[in-house]
Amino acid sequence: MISFSKHSGIYTLKARQVLPLSLEEAWEFLSDPQNLEKLTPRHMGFKITSGQPDEMYPGQIISYRIALLPGVYTSWVTEITHVQAKKYFVDEQRFGPYKMWHHEHFLEKSKDGVIMHDKVSYKLPMGIVGRIFGDALINKQLRNIFTHRFQVLEQMFPVPQKDEKSSETKVIQHPA
Repeated sequence: MISFSKHSGIYTLKARQVLPLSLEEAWEFLSDPQNLEKLTPRHMGFKITSGQPDEMYPGQIISYRIALLPGVYTSWVTEITHVQAKKYFVDEQRFGPYKMWHHEHFLEKSKDGVIMHDKVSYKLPMGIVGRIFGDALINKQLRNIFTHRFQVLEQMFPVPQKDEKSSETKVIQHPA
């Protein structure tokens, strides 16, 4: 599920996905910045340009290279501002394509595994021009990125389903 809202010139994207993983497994995968490349559409040319420590921590600076449009690359620098292991972390843009970027990642244990909640609050640059393109282009691009991420995670961590006849649990692979 992905939704958008707007208030005071700030856009908010909310996304929710259930992952059939333990809280520990979900945290290990999602808190590792190296996995961002797997979750980002290839055409965006996403690449981490900074080194990575073994564990995420508040104050950690991560730099990336990403394509805004085909062949148009920019640098993006974020800081991990908050971390509570196996519960949530927050990354905020320090330099990059947005006027403001604040991304909250939450994990919640559920009977089906883990519910992953994302809340991204962002503001576009260039005033009214940015707002015009924001509704038409940027929101669509973000929806595509989160839809892609949803599909990749669904393929990587397929939902086990019970076989009604035999009461066995089967893993159902979902097509891309």
